[in-house]
Amino acid sequence: MDLAEQLHRLLDNRLLDPLEILLEDDRPVGAVRDLLRLRVAGWTRTLEGGDDAAAVRLIARLIGTLYPGDEAFLPPADWWRTPLGQIVVRRAGHPYAASVSYATAGAMLGITRQGVHDLVRRGRLPRHPDGGVPVSAIRDRLRNEENP
Repeated sequence: MDLAEQLHRLLDNRLLDPLEILLEDDRPVGAVRDLLRLRVAGWTRTLEGGDDAAAVRLIARLIGTLYPGDEAFLPPADWWRTPLGQIVVRRAGHPYAASVSYATAGAMLGITRQGVHDLVRRGRLPRHPDGGVPVSAIRDRLRNEENP
């Protein structure tokens, strides 16, 4: 699944399907679905493009819309392995946490928890003073892998 496909699926499941059920009519939702198809193409370009500020603003809007709640955004570790999770960590880090557990850091980096432990032990990743790994270090490592 690519980023655009994941965004389409999330928007359908979390926004449009419930609206269609509530309205008991798929016609108004069809127009919104068509508009979102166009928007997702533009959002994908923004998220994958070069302007970090625009990407971070869009990430904030998407997370606020797709994952609403009174609690801080704390997705399961596997979420970070999804196309959206990978874009979020590369562009913004973690929206609400300065550090994450070794398991979450591993998911963000695409390695095991033990792999993160080894990187920390060898000094390749810093340990956060409160435990875990700083999200900024994970983001920097991913960016350096993209642009050696």
